[in-house]
Amino acid sequence: MIIDWMHFTPWSALAGGLLIGLSAALLILVEGRIAGISGIVGGLLRRGEAGDYAWRVAFVLGLIAAPLLFRILADLPASRIETGPATLVVAGLLVGFGSRLGSGCTSGHGICGLSRLSPRSLVATLVFIGSGLLTVFVARHLLAQVLP
Repeated sequence: MIIDWMHFTPWSALAGGLLIGLSAALLILVEGRIAGISGIVGGLLRRGEAGDYAWRVAFVLGLIAAPLLFRILADLPASRIETGPATLVVAGLLVGFGSRLGSGCTSGHGICGLSRLSPRSLVATLVFIGSGLLTVFVARHLLAQVLP
């Protein structure tokens, strides 16, 4: 993925960050829950108590509805995926495995955990970022020379 800095829109990025922060704050204030996507979706798959299920469904529907609503109101930016479907599937499975292994995902640890000054979330977020940097380095610089 290549970032088009000439068309970067800081105001929409700021608005998006504020909405994410607001939703995370409201979820913890109203439901007493952390807005970690992997935990929310995992709770849907476990099918816990009825009251717990409703807010999880509403949260996931909001995640799906937001970009659809944005698409109605504005043009979506062009996206380009520079890899094949097999790589995307493997990457998705590795992210899911890492979320389970780390007891949370980037949203749970990186947004909510860091805002609560959680040392565990700081370590998890540093591991997420370090793993991403290492993966990009290996894929773009080491494997690119071996694999055409």
